[in-house]
Amino acid sequence: MPFTGLATRWHSENGTPPPGRVILADDRLSADTAYRLASEDVAVLWQGDYHGARQLLTALTRRAARAAHRPRAAGVAAPAEAFREQRRERARTARLLSRLTVRLEADHALLLRRAPDVRRACREAYGPAGAPRVVALRELLGVLGARQWRERGVHVPALGARVHPHYGVFSPVRGEYVDLVARAPLPVAAPGGTLDAGTAFDLGTGTGVLAAVLARRGVGRVLVTDANPRALVCARDNAHRLGLADRVRPAGTGLYPPGGERAGLVVCNPPWLPAEPTSALEQGVYDSGGRMLHGFLDGLATRLAPGGEGWLVLSDLAEHLGLRSRADLHAAFAAAGLRVVGRLDARPRHRRATEAARRTEVRAADPLRAARAAEVTSLWRLAPA
Repeated sequence: MPFTGLATRWHSENGTPPPGRVILADDRLSADTAYRLASEDVAVLWQGDYHGARQLLTALTRRAARAAHRPRAAGVAAPAEAFREQRRERARTARLLSRLTVRLEADHALLLRRAPDVRRACREAYGPAGAPRVVALRELLGVLGARQWRERGVHVPALGARVHPHYGVFSPVRGEYVDLVARAPLPVAAPGGTLDAGTAFDLGTGTGVLAAVLARRGVGRVLVTDANPRALVCARDNAHRLGLADRVRPAGTGLYPPGGERAGLVVCNPPWLPAEPTSALEQGVYDSGGRMLHGFLDGLATRLAPGGEGWLVLSDLAEHLGLRSRADLHAAFAAAGLRVVGRLDARPRHRRATEAARRTEVRAADPLRAARAAEVTSLWRLAPA
């Protein structure tokens, strides 16, 4: 849509609406003034030095963080309410910081003093060049960071190789869920046979890392789906890099592959928290109402071959936050006509979980830290009841 006050289009990957008003500014603008303007829904279209814009964004981030941590009413909020308040605060902060903006030219060039060449990163994130657009500097920095992630890749021990995430696709930085899929026993797909020469589905594939693990374990054919078209391109790219393009095949943006085909194994690592995502990247973590979880469970029994299994890879963080109970999960299994034939557990190794486990003096005052400290990721082996 037109960017208010300028003949340029506003672009936001997470759907942030355009500001009510825009002013042009450069290095003479103070951080306090910029923060006040952003709080009033006035965007600053930066005309000065690129590094000055980055410094201003850092200053705005500090001010937003101070505002978010102002003392609140006495008492400790329940985990679910603390989580919801944190989400609301992050949404407010994200909207405020989106008001520091820059203009990308029709070829994606950024014409600020000392600006890097952002054209390749923007082509990979936004597609072919077109009309000029105005984007939040914060979003542009995310695009540049994603280009570096894509270039370097993420080492996956279970593969002995690197996986390269694309912009807007959740990166497999949490290795415990990959390790669970790498060590769970493969099911028998049919009487007298094994899954080795059969078919598996990887639902919500993301980078395709779980599909690659299954293919490396000998699964003959892995059909992958994802609601995010970028993820299907990413999964295909990684399959080519790993020499698995003949086994890992994109199968559309629906939850299950079309056509009603059955598989000896259906793997799903849905978003772990039933909350509304605010960007494409957050769709890998947040799933409003647990739609993907329930869609996977409700369709599983009719898409499994005889002797097949569904593998649900799910953290119990939502349970510790009071967003879902273990009883709710088992009730969903029963309602879908499924039984549990096994379960493997793993403790998370990511930084926030290990820090939360160590800092006992903080856990009592911060229910979110307490939940992270207690988190366990499980691979539930499911079969028709």
